[in-house]
Amino acid sequence: MKFVIAPDSFKGSMTAKEAAVAIQVGLQKIYPDADYELVPMADGGEGTVQSLVDATDGDIITANVQNPLDETVTAFYGVLGDGQTAVIEMSAASGIQFVTEETKNPLITTTFGTGQLIKDALDRGLRRFIIGLGGSATNDGGAGIAEALGVRFLDENGQQIARGGAPLAQLVKLDMSHLDPRVAESEFLLASDVTNPLIGETGASAVFGPQKGATAVMVAELDAALTNYAKVIKTQIGVDLANTPGAGAAGGLGAGMLAFTQAKMQSGISLVVAATALVTKSANADVAFVGEGAIDFQTQYGKTPMGAAQAIKQASPDAKVIGLAGYVGDGIDALYDLGIDAVFSIVPGAVDLPTAMKAGEANLTRTAENIARLLNTK
Repeated sequence: MKFVIAPDSFKGSMTAKEAAVAIQVGLQKIYPDADYELVPMADGGEGTVQSLVDATDGDIITANVQNPLDETVTAFYGVLGDGQTAVIEMSAASGIQFVTEETKNPLITTTFGTGQLIKDALDRGLRRFIIGLGGSATNDGGAGIAEALGVRFLDENGQQIARGGAPLAQLVKLDMSHLDPRVAESEFLLASDVTNPLIGETGASAVFGPQKGATAVMVAELDAALTNYAKVIKTQIGVDLANTPGAGAAGGLGAGMLAFTQAKMQSGISLVVAATALVTKSANADVAFVGEGAIDFQTQYGKTPMGAAQAIKQASPDAKVIGLAGYVGDGIDALYDLGIDAVFSIVPGAVDLPTAMKAGEANLTRTAENIARLLNTK
């Protein structure tokens, strides 16, 4: 019997690796001699670095960088087991967790620190990057990243503009003469399922600005600034990003990466599946487990359990794929025709959320053991 165990994290309760181990512990009580393939999963958002490092026996690297408010903090990124690929969650340096209700202000917040992480990885000889676009506190179009890598953003007087979203309204000229030459030697893959364009009613400012502290007046100011940013980029680089799907991800960071690097946008789960070699590891699987904190009708739309299940089925079409979650919502019937064969909640009864999260590993182990007992035909 071969089990493939490929869960995402159960946020607030377990990392993806901890969830995978908890499932294995339960299964081993019934199948002590089975083959186990543990492949922690993620979708490009929070937890992606840890999942990919765990799945590939990589390393976590820390570095002192500037947070969105230009304060020095310690952030992190991962180096995969291949020793060649850096995995960076932009939120690690430029995330919403660095601001409060009082300090969040997308007019001034910057992605400069994420660029510093990229530069640190370049200094270590890495030339392949997976960048997770999610959880940002910024709306600067990725200009901060580009500045950290050597691009100068100049006003009408040839002076460097300030960092943040609002100063992009003053941008007149791009000076790329000092862009780190190693950027051109590198491959950048952007992990995001966001398809919003850079500007307009569905753009970065209008859709995501309010959750970062933008008022209606600020949204209009930010959108005008990004419109000017896109105009300058189109005029001087020849890349039209205003309405490019995904350019609005992470406060327009998608646009900056597409403009100043040879970046390519891909779905987060697809990148993780490829980086972890999940399809290869799922060959000859009999039973597989996927999961995360909640499984419901939204799971079918590119969520981690769905992507993992389909990758497993690609390798082993006859494998039974079982979904485990703390919360099982409405609409899961749709999943049964898409790769997940059964879904189980791990919560034993009516309990409050803190209690359920604290007991997550024990609940996951118990549920896996009970499923194993059902599978065991001896």
